Amino acid sequence: MTIDLAALPHDFLWGTATSAYQIEGAVAEDGRSPSIWDTFSHTPGKIDNNDHGDVACDHYHRWPEDIDLMRRLGTNAYRLSVAWPRVRPGGDGPVNDKGLDFYDRLIDGLLEAGITPSVTLYHWDLPQALQDRGGWPERETAEHFAAYASAVAARLGDRVGHWATLNEPLCSAWIGHLDGVMAPGWTDLTAAVRASYHLLLGHGLAMAAIKAEAPGAQVGIVNNLSTIHPATDRDEDRAAARRMDGHTNRWWLDPVHGRGFPADMREVYGVELPEKPGDMDLIGTPLDWLGLNYYFPQTVADDPAGPAPHVRTVRRVGVPRTGMDWEIDAGGLEALLIRLAEEYGARNLYVTENGSSFPDETGPDGAVEDPRRAEYLVSHLAACASAARKGVPLKGYFAWSLLDNFEWAYGYDKRFGLVHVDYATQARTVKASGRRYAEIIREARRARPEAA
Repeated sequence: MTIDLAALPHDFLWGTATSAYQIEGAVAEDGRSPSIWDTFSHTPGKIDNNDHGDVACDHYHRWPEDIDLMRRLGTNAYRLSVAWPRVRPGGDGPVNDKGLDFYDRLIDGLLEAGITPSVTLYHWDLPQALQDRGGWPERETAEHFAAYASAVAARLGDRVGHWATLNEPLCSAWIGHLDGVMAPGWTDLTAAVRASYHLLLGHGLAMAAIKAEAPGAQVGIVNNLSTIHPATDRDEDRAAARRMDGHTNRWWLDPVHGRGFPADMREVYGVELPEKPGDMDLIGTPLDWLGLNYYFPQTVADDPAGPAPHVRTVRRVGVPRTGMDWEIDAGGLEALLIRLAEEYGARNLYVTENGSSFPDETGPDGAVEDPRRAEYLVSHLAACASAARKGVPLKGYFAWSLLDNFEWAYGYDKRFGLVHVDYATQARTVKASGRRYAEIIREARRARPEAA
C-alpha cells in the first residue's frame, strides 16, 4: 500500500505519544502523591496479572534515552501528558516545584532535539485526594483542574505552544464511572453523566487559564471517536446506532463546538445536568485545534433491556483484528476526519493517537519483528493522506505509542509500542514498525523538500 505523502502539508507534525502514568513510574518520588490509577491498579483483581504503574517504563529517570529514540525515528513532535499529582499533590493547594522541574527538563530536552512538545494536562490521573472529595462528579474538581492548568502553563508556556486540556473524557466518564473497568471503577449512571459534564466544564475553564498565562497558546481537546454501524437494516438497530453515535461521538463533540449537549442523549440518560449560567459558553469556547484518537469501528444492535444507551456490540466475523480483538478499519479514520471537517468545521485537526497491539517476535539477534503493526501503521497513514487530499485540514499524526507501556486494565501484556521495552531490564529496542515509521518520515521529507 502506498501513502500519498505529497498530500500532507510541508509543516506536518510526525509524532509519537505517551501518557504520564503509563510510562513515568517514580510514583512516590519528588513529592508526587497517589492518583486514582495508583489506587485502582493496587486493588486486587482490577488489572490483568495485578500489574501496576509503580515503575512502568521508568521514563522519569530515562527520559534522555527516550528522546534519543525519538531522534532515531526522525519524529519532530511528541505528545506527552503532565501528571496532576506531581504538580499539585493535594489536587489543590501548593504547587510542587520538584514535579514541575521534571517537566522543565523534559521540555528543554525535546526542544534541544528539535522536537515540538504537545502537552496534555489530563490523561486520567486525578489526584486521589480529589477523588476522596467526590472526584469528577463534583463541580469543584473542574475548578481545581483550571488552577492546576494555570500553574503548568505559567511554568511551561514560554516554551510549549501546543496544549490539550483533556485526553479521551469518554473513558474517564463512561468507562471509569459507568462501566467500572477503569479508575475510579464506579458503575453509576448519574455519577457518570455528572462527571462527563464537569470534565467538559474543566476543559473550558482550563482553556481560559492556559491562554491567560500563555496568550499565544494553541489549545484543543482530544476525543476518542468511532464510526458506528447498525448490525442490520432493522429500524431498531439503526436507532441503536444513532444512540451509540451520541454516546461515543456527539456527546463529546457537540458541546465543545457550541451546540450544547445532544437533546436525544439527555433523554436517553434521564439525568439532570448540573448546569449553571455561563457554563455552555465556557464549554463551547472555540477550539484552536481538535485531536482525534482512533482505533476501531463499532457495530451495534438494539438492546432495550440493557443499560443506557441500550445497545449491545456485535462482533463481526471474518474481519481482521488486532491483538486487543479490535476490528481493523483504516477507512473509519478517513471517514471521521472528513466528518470532523465537514460537520463540525474543524480548522486544525491532528490524529493524536492511532496504533495497534500485536504480539511481538524477538529474533536470536534481539531484533523485534512486528509486521502486522507496521501494516496497520501504513494503512492508517494512507487514510490520513487520502483525507488530506480531499481537503481535510490535517496538521499532524502521533503514533500510539512510542514505548510499550502499562496498558491500563490490561497491564503489561498488551504492547502498542514502536519501541519494545523489556520490563525486567528496561532495555529499549526499536521494532520493525518503528523502523518503518522512520522510513515513511524520510520519504515524506523527500516528497516535500521544504519540510526538511
